[in-house]
Amino acid sequence: MTFQNPVLFLLIPLVITAAFIAKKRERLPSVRFSSGRFLTVFKPTLKTIVSKNMIILRVVAIVLMIFALARPQSPIEESRVETEGVDIILAIDTSTSMLAEDFKIDRERTNRLEAVKDVVKEFIDGRANDRIGIIAFAARAYMVSPLTLDYDWLLQNLERVEIGMIEDGTAIGSGISSAVNRLRETKAKSKLVILLTDGRNNAGRISPSLSAETAKALGIKVYTIGAGTKGLAPYPAKDFFGNLVYKPVKVEIDEDTLIKVASETGGRYFRATDTKSLREIYKEIDEMETTTIEEQGYMEYKELFHLFLYPGLFLLLSEIVLSNTLLRRIP
Repeated sequence: MTFQNPVLFLLIPLVITAAFIAKKRERLPSVRFSSGRFLTVFKPTLKTIVSKNMIILRVVAIVLMIFALARPQSPIEESRVETEGVDIILAIDTSTSMLAEDFKIDRERTNRLEAVKDVVKEFIDGRANDRIGIIAFAARAYMVSPLTLDYDWLLQNLERVEIGMIEDGTAIGSGISSAVNRLRETKAKSKLVILLTDGRNNAGRISPSLSAETAKALGIKVYTIGAGTKGLAPYPAKDFFGNLVYKPVKVEIDEDTLIKVASETGGRYFRATDTKSLREIYKEIDEMETTTIEEQGYMEYKELFHLFLYPGLFLLLSEIVLSNTLLRRIP
């Protein structure tokens, strides 16, 4: 047991001294006898003894309250928490080419963006202590969600990502640059961008190579993912009568650029040809990028003042009640 305010214990000798002086200066009885030998035949009763020493009860009560004011505490344990902390920006291509339906969810064909959103949800759910943000890009990049630990809010914003929200195009350099700009002033020990695209850089004012150099200078890793089957992919379209049809479209991913960006920044390039491989890629990145952070320890205490305060109040109240009732002394 420890005390938060032990200096209050200096009051205890003062209380005892004051009680001793008060005991010595008790008033003389009003009725006097010429000799005390006539009273010696009577033995003092318990009531008489207690009545004469009620001041001891008050002293004990005050001492107990002094102990309570000193804040007795019991240390429970020293807490030291280790967490895995990484700042991550997910950059997702939302150009119209992401409408190609060469991916599946629960064995049903779906477009690339919906498959990516499904896998990204699992990735986010698998992280616990990382700040994650989302950037969507087409002809330009825009922030879907800043870095946050509120994963529920993050997933709500992910659901809002749709193809066609901004002008069409594939600005890979702008996507990386925007992500890097969000990470450059954070204090995380590890910062990374996970960029997914299914095309070639054909928009934006910043080239992928320049954005990669910036990321490297700031110590930010960029993992790149090329999404799309090899060869031809079914792309939804309308025929002359307005019916939905699929036409084969050649998949053109600038893998050389994506490989260069990843290697330049210390990341890796992956190719996802279906939902299964896409899920495995995010899982592999998840396992690679963890940084142990040991938070500052602190001592947790349990307050014990009530163990002294309640008995002290009880004794003080008892002394007041008894002194004015059963043990009341007649002058």
